[in-house]
Amino acid sequence: MSLPPPIILSNNEGIDCDLPQSAYVHIPFCRRRCFYCDFPISVLGDRTSGEQSGSMEQYVDQLGREIRTTPNLGKPLKTVFFGGGTPSLLSPSQLERILTNLEQQFGIVQNAEISLEIDPGTFTLAQIRAYCQLGVNRLSLGVQAFQDDLLHRCGRSHQVKDILEAIGIIRQVGITNLSFDLISGLPEQTLQQWEESLQKALSFAPQHLSCYDLVLEPVTVFGKRYQGGETPLPQDETTAKMYCLAQEILTGAGFEHYEVSNYAKAGYQCVHNRVYWETQPYYGLGMGAASYTQGIRFTRPRTRREYYAWVEEGCQVGEERVTQQDQLLETLMLGLRLKEGVSLGQFDPKIKAKIEQTLHPYQQRGWVTLGEGVALTDPEGFLFSNTILASLFEQFDLEN
Repeated sequence: MSLPPPIILSNNEGIDCDLPQSAYVHIPFCRRRCFYCDFPISVLGDRTSGEQSGSMEQYVDQLGREIRTTPNLGKPLKTVFFGGGTPSLLSPSQLERILTNLEQQFGIVQNAEISLEIDPGTFTLAQIRAYCQLGVNRLSLGVQAFQDDLLHRCGRSHQVKDILEAIGIIRQVGITNLSFDLISGLPEQTLQQWEESLQKALSFAPQHLSCYDLVLEPVTVFGKRYQGGETPLPQDETTAKMYCLAQEILTGAGFEHYEVSNYAKAGYQCVHNRVYWETQPYYGLGMGAASYTQGIRFTRPRTRREYYAWVEEGCQVGEERVTQQDQLLETLMLGLRLKEGVSLGQFDPKIKAKIEQTLHPYQQRGWVTLGEGVALTDPEGFLFSNTILASLFEQFDLEN
């Protein structure tokens, strides 16, 4: 199967607001688990990938069964996102089987954005060429840092030399929609190192950058080893400086800070991720994946054994309906991550007034802009987004 090259969309141009036109596909395999990761994954070891792995072959088969069992709600897919895990451990033939199942079950429009997360050291030139021939037109490279000591401290399986080799391979293929992932707030990471990573990333001219601040999840190695605000983690003041430095450097280099953690050149916002932030429906497929269709959110089992049993039983989706209260809070929580914020015209006048009343103190501090819509300022409002959202949640939870 071969799909044509992309036409870059922005702001969900042409995305229907009622019917899902996007699919997230979870590929749970990694060579090792990073010390900050709490995603549903299966560790294969440093040399296993693709068709060498019976586990991956079985998973692709079961995933295909789920796709074929999932009802087509009426619209072909305009975005497909392969996340993980490490999707670049898939062989081209395995990826082709998944895409063929998606195309046969749902249809894929001619100019679909098809994104695939890749890690340095997990793919070859021939492999990436094959991915592109199958229709992949957006790659997200898990760089995380440009310092070997930080990569080692995170439990990453790659080094800086692998990053450079990976970028060279991607450039040979001619991909024109490339994103890098970077992480700030890592143990013993300095402000200078963060600036070096940002400048190094810019030197390779990606179209998109995702800059995430380290979150300590309780079940992870980091979550068990460190406590927030304690060394060797950077102090909150330093991580705030890292956030502001990224905003200054990247916007100065012509990137739009269009979402709390994401920057893009004009025309290269991630169309798929905007589906989440705009609370549009989407299919979620694979182990641990969440879907949102017909007003129902459903998360699949997080282990392979439970996921396979669920598939064997017919992929029954529970009635986890999103209440009006949940929908309101999700619209605010996700929409305020975006630069343009949330339109207030969509809310009942009483709700609109309550939102304005709650956010007025933050408007006075310069963290929020209020008008026909509400948006967080950049960078101050984005930095204090958790505080602002906590006030909104408390207000509406008290009313409930």
